[in-house]
Amino acid sequence: MKKYRFILFAVLLLWMKTYLVYKNSFDIKIESWKQEFILFISPLSFLLFIFGLALFMSEKRRNRYIVITSFIISFVLYANVMFYRFFSDFITIPVLFQTNNMGDLGNSVFELMNVSDIFFFLDVGLLAWMAYKKVSIAQYVPATKRFRRTYFLATLAIALFNLGLAETERPELLTRTFDREMLIKNLGIYNYHVYDIILQSRSKAQRALADSSELADIQNYINANEKAPNKQLFGIAKGRNVIIVSMESLQSFVINNTVNGQEITPFLNDFIKQSYYFDNFYHQTGQGKTSDAEFIIENSLYPLGRGAVFFTHATNEYNATPEILKNYGYYSAVFHANNKSFWNRDVMYQSMKYDRFFSMTDYNITEENSVGWGLKDIPFFEQSVQHLKTLPQPFYTKFITLTNHFPFELGEEDKMVPEYTSNSRTLNRYFPTVRYMDEALKVFIEQLKKEGLYENSIIILYGDHYGISENHNKAMAQYLGKDEITPFDHVQLQRVPLIIHIPGVTDKHPKVISKVSGQIDVKPTLLHLLGIDTRNQIHFGEDLFSKDKLDFAVLRDGSFVTKDYVYTKNACYDKKTGTEVDGSYCEPYMEKARQELDYSDKIVYGDLLRFYNKQQENKR
Repeated sequence: MKKYRFILFAVLLLWMKTYLVYKNSFDIKIESWKQEFILFISPLSFLLFIFGLALFMSEKRRNRYIVITSFIISFVLYANVMFYRFFSDFITIPVLFQTNNMGDLGNSVFELMNVSDIFFFLDVGLLAWMAYKKVSIAQYVPATKRFRRTYFLATLAIALFNLGLAETERPELLTRTFDREMLIKNLGIYNYHVYDIILQSRSKAQRALADSSELADIQNYINANEKAPNKQLFGIAKGRNVIIVSMESLQSFVINNTVNGQEITPFLNDFIKQSYYFDNFYHQTGQGKTSDAEFIIENSLYPLGRGAVFFTHATNEYNATPEILKNYGYYSAVFHANNKSFWNRDVMYQSMKYDRFFSMTDYNITEENSVGWGLKDIPFFEQSVQHLKTLPQPFYTKFITLTNHFPFELGEEDKMVPEYTSNSRTLNRYFPTVRYMDEALKVFIEQLKKEGLYENSIIILYGDHYGISENHNKAMAQYLGKDEITPFDHVQLQRVPLIIHIPGVTDKHPKVISKVSGQIDVKPTLLHLLGIDTRNQIHFGEDLFSKDKLDFAVLRDGSFVTKDYVYTKNACYDKKTGTEVDGSYCEPYMEKARQELDYSDKIVYGDLLRFYNKQQENKR
């Protein structure tokens, strides 16, 4: 074995580094010594295999291959750490193809970097130095066929042992593709990426192999679960303009709350008193974040477990709200003061049949009126209303805010509340940017009234996704006055505001509605308020005002919320006490949650709505 020490030394360095990263950079829950052991050995088989390929190489190529491979694997590891710092998630192949977003990430990326990150590449430098100096450990010795055979048989044995042990710990592991933490905990981050490549290849083939028969079971499921709309509210906003605002990173915990004794959202607190407010409304986004929220809101389908639909399936056929409303004389437009190709929006909006996309080129953007990700929300709304005035009515419009976006930057002149004080700069800065967005929404509503666009509209405001990730749980616990943020608390923090405001209606009879719901419910709710029948449409949401609406929301990671229970990370929690209870309480909903995610994935991966749209055309 001494002859091959350089290969084994490279394996050892990356193995130990990977395990240290698992323990210090990722929040991977370990519940037993067996899980810890699996986590420890999980990188080994991949590293032995990938570095073992050097055994087939010549002297000139071998050391170069070891150093370059070590760098590439280290970079993949570091990229996952950077991604996890922001999203509390791991990179997937579809995310890697979202390269045209990278130029816009700018400050967010630098904000996530630490000086200590040099640690991720120290071993690469050491290996490069050893190879350059040709120290004894790096000297070349040809590998015999017998040694190569023994080496790879041992590698295979370790891989099978790892997989077998993982299957005993987590049965049906490879079918839980949406639970990336579970996969990485049991397979290791490198084997997970190999498996992800396999999944990506399989998903590419799904569209080619799909046929209309796959849609029949889904249609039967949806028809069987269809809920009748509320007769008193059906059509109450018929013919009105529709104004939807995506409130960036806004979580419900700030509503009617204070920081340092000052209201965080004074305007929204008052607006809620004139509206229908849903205080048990959950975001259901995956890796696509804001784009996922848009996809869910307008299609009533779930996002994908890997990547963003806006990237991976932007050219699919959909039956989104803008397309449906076109049949009722509506003109549709999106307002977002960013690069039109960011998140592939220019392509996806065409697939959803939007008539107009007001992007960065339609706004007057200067250094003075910008911060962080671009045009500040107040000038964004002021300029957007001027564009809105030019649209034919009735219109269906969507406005996407920017200021309350990580890393939550704001100039002193725009801060209306002081920063919080905790060990998290992210949480500290979150409150002033939320307060600024709240003020911007106030300006927007005032502008709508001034321009005569308020009275004949229905206004829907929704939070798109979380702003504060699990990486800031300690600071969040401090703010909320808790000892810690449990998995139950984490799910409850995924609640985001949903406000439906109908001038002349909701201001006379405002309501706080506490039924469990999610972004997937917005599409059928809106269409029913506009007096549009949704029977036989393909959607998984339920009318929020239906008397038969089920208290139920599925999150993209497989967690779900019911009236009395929360299921997350393979545990069932009582909502009243927040304590873990026997899993049997959550079992009645497990199959429904799994089935809806599975059916929705089939629709997207197989582009099944092309068959639905043909069915509709044939009926006309």
